Amino acid sequence: MKIMEDLSLHILDIVENSIAAEAENIKIDIKENERKDLLTIEISDDGNGMNPDQLKKALDPFFTTKAHRRFGLGLSLLAESAKAADGNLSICSALNEGTKISAKFRLGHIDCKPIGDMAQTVISLIMGNPGVNLIYSHKKNQRQFRLDTRKIQDDLGSSPLNSPDGLRMIKDKLKGLPK
Repeated sequence: MKIMEDLSLHILDIVENSIAAEAENIKIDIKENERKDLLTIEISDDGNGMNPDQLKKALDPFFTTKAHRRFGLGLSLLAESAKAADGNLSICSALNEGTKISAKFRLGHIDCKPIGDMAQTVISLIMGNPGVNLIYSHKKNQRQFRLDTRKIQDDLGSSPLNSPDGLRMIKDKLKGLPK
């Protein structure tokens, strides 16, 4: 089992679940507000969603919808990370409509994990899934960043997102991430 040392790994895991649930559009929204001592991570998708029974069991580490695994730790580990930092996790989902995960953390709490390397996480997600529309927004205090793969794809024309030109454009765009 991999240890989730930072929040970018949690985000990677949750977005991979969205992709496995056949999402075509995924939005990652991170808000860091030092004045309010609040970190919010929201991940929403238009994937298969969960039925009410699955939604009730979603935070159970011994529940998974994947046939090749006997446990599903992603959501339960993120919930525990949020709880350890005086926060919480909520899930809204509807079958065939998608899922929205919202995790809140007290930013200054000693047990609040660092965000980690979001640039590498975003690159990994895009390079491995060029057909998925990904919107990544990150606001830190007054500084705001937004990446939309549809806009990058428009600029690339017929070249795919995971082409060398696409990777170069994505890396250039990610230089604007809040530090």
